[in-house]
Amino acid sequence: MKKRILGSTGFDVSEIGLGCWQLGNDFGPLEDKQAQEILSVASDEGINLLDTADVYGGGISEERIGSWLKKSKEKPFIITKVGRGETLFPASYTKNKVRENIQGSITRLGLEALDLVQLHCIPPEVLRNGEIFNWLEDFQQQGLIKNFGASVEMIDDAIFCCQVPKLATVQIIFNIFRQKAIETLLPKAAENNIGVIVRLPLASGLLSGKMAKDQKFSEQDHRNYNKDGAAFHVGETFNGLPFNKGVELVDQLKAMLPSHLNLLETSLRWLLDQPQVSTIIAGASSPQQVIKNAQVSNLAPLDEELDKKLKMFYQSQVKQHIRGGI
Repeated sequence: MKKRILGSTGFDVSEIGLGCWQLGNDFGPLEDKQAQEILSVASDEGINLLDTADVYGGGISEERIGSWLKKSKEKPFIITKVGRGETLFPASYTKNKVRENIQGSITRLGLEALDLVQLHCIPPEVLRNGEIFNWLEDFQQQGLIKNFGASVEMIDDAIFCCQVPKLATVQIIFNIFRQKAIETLLPKAAENNIGVIVRLPLASGLLSGKMAKDQKFSEQDHRNYNKDGAAFHVGETFNGLPFNKGVELVDQLKAMLPSHLNLLETSLRWLLDQPQVSTIIAGASSPQQVIKNAQVSNLAPLDEELDKKLKMFYQSQVKQHIRGGI
């Protein structure tokens, strides 16, 4: 597993991280034993960065990570997020409430302080007011958190965050089906030594290349209840694409690939080929998926011709179908 520096944190993180949304049963039921196995296999594969949030499963994801940490010799870099809890979102943000949520995460994870806390897709007006960043800086000085950043839905919000003093990271939706960041955000983040954390690298599984139009998802899975944005921002599920259109686009994309690469490998390798990307948060609901994701770190970069084809495909075939903005 290759590593990269995560912005101003100075921490060497694995190119492939483990997204832990699924550990909160938000992609369907996941047994405790399987959750622990996923975390252990990730560590065995050299993954040293875990990404979670206080609201994943109402704290279950953090609790499962905390339980695993007690038994593990390895101490990975832990990212959690704050701002979407019912005591805060959408319009009840106060310094004391944010502190309480952070302290709750510390307790569930069994840590003395958080390596990195990121604002969790908070309303743009709260983000751009800027006061919440002052609170995070105070919490940093008090020793509650070591670093802070922001996870956002829109690239314009990410660019705004790059101007915030002491911000360490931005976490963005970025993949073959969502390429706006290349020309706008990535150079700005590099200029300010801000780590870029990629989420939804496989567009909620679409870019795994294994989904069909008749695919069924469990009731608890956001790919069922939020496929059209009924529960939260539409762009958080299937990249904002209508599911059937997404499957059609994936089928077209697979026909473009060389025989030695599958779509999952291509999708993750394409992201690693962007030099400003620090790490990719790849979710996995089985140990086998963890291993397949991790192996991409050792693949050769994509050739220039394929890279051009992927960019042209996004421009001509994909971006006009994305709902919720980019």
